[in-house]
Amino acid sequence: MAQSARPLNVLIASDTYPPDVNGAGYFTHRLAEGLAERGHHVHVLCPSDEGDPYVTVNGAVTEHRLRSAPIPFQQHMRAALPLGMGGHITRLLGRLDPDVVHTQSHFTLSRSALRRARAVGIPVLLTNHFMPDNLYAHARVPRPMQRVAGAAAWRDMVRVAAEADHVTTPTPRAAELLREKGYAREVEAISCGIDLERFHPRPRDRARARLRFGLPDRDTVVFVGRLDEEKRIGDTVRALARIVPERDAQLVLAGTGQCEEELRALAAGLGVGDRVFFLGFVPDEDLPLVYAAADAFAIAGVAELQSIATLEAMSTGLPVVAADAMALPHLVEEGRNGFLFPPGDDALLAERLVTVLGPERSRFGAASREMALGHDHRRSLERFERVYESLRGRGTLRASSHRSLVA
Repeated sequence: MAQSARPLNVLIASDTYPPDVNGAGYFTHRLAEGLAERGHHVHVLCPSDEGDPYVTVNGAVTEHRLRSAPIPFQQHMRAALPLGMGGHITRLLGRLDPDVVHTQSHFTLSRSALRRARAVGIPVLLTNHFMPDNLYAHARVPRPMQRVAGAAAWRDMVRVAAEADHVTTPTPRAAELLREKGYAREVEAISCGIDLERFHPRPRDRARARLRFGLPDRDTVVFVGRLDEEKRIGDTVRALARIVPERDAQLVLAGTGQCEEELRALAAGLGVGDRVFFLGFVPDEDLPLVYAAADAFAIAGVAELQSIATLEAMSTGLPVVAADAMALPHLVEEGRNGFLFPPGDDALLAERLVTVLGPERSRFGAASREMALGHDHRRSLERFERVYESLRGRGTLRASSHRSLVA
């Protein structure tokens, strides 16, 4: 599809953005850069990574960083402070006069941007990346309170989403979940998308990649993502311990998180401490090499609304073994590009990994690549452009509202 006839002026509001390391922040960054590359005027409103507010131009994207403070229990992440936020956003909307505001959550910054934009007649698109399981980990919600907290969080999400002009989610399953939680209007599923040219099969780079990360030449299972509770990486460590008597295998974990020390202790206790490699934070430019070093990708989490990392692994040509939970079944066709397993069943996870590491691994991997082709990020950008175009000019109170609120 051709790009918009006239460049769009888009303000993207997100409560998380790089250097934060998570799927929502990563998607938002790539969306902003992709839109700018296609000739649109793109501004991002997000928390300051330094504390004090500032504005910077990063490539063709202008970042408006709001005053922030560290999130309790998550010192590597920051949240925008509510004091003065609404007025700041109103003034920014008056200066930028965006065609559309695209919010990435229902949290403080995104919610304020949504409501301030609607107040001045600017149409708003909301994309939901939220799952309560992620909230439990970050907010340290005690297990007995999680059900009540989750229900309250979903009610809040649905209330805020109902204020937007249009709502999207990364997958049909995520859209279905939002409807199950009480959202009554249309939800459009648009894949986060991946760069198929960056993440492609590169078997010739395997030896170099393993040397780069100090990995022995063994069957290698990889996971890329946060090492937090909802990712259930302990299941994969336990599966590795079951595999080792049968195969010379190892597990590579690329990411940081609250559970790293616990996972190290688990691996040592199971006798595979020397076969689990913690790469820590891996810069985005090095991620293709992480996948190139691997023979299979395993993901045991139960709170994935899409899983960009799984898509990247598939695009690189890796077989996938994934928990049969949330949106992951949309990425795995049993026996074609990999297998599913019941969450928590590390014995079946091990069995499935042995299968995909076997003689048919190339067939599984080729199928993964073929399936990933449907998630080209350029296609996702085109779909978001269509949504923006459909919303552009929809606000009927826009001119008078601007005059009254920014005067």
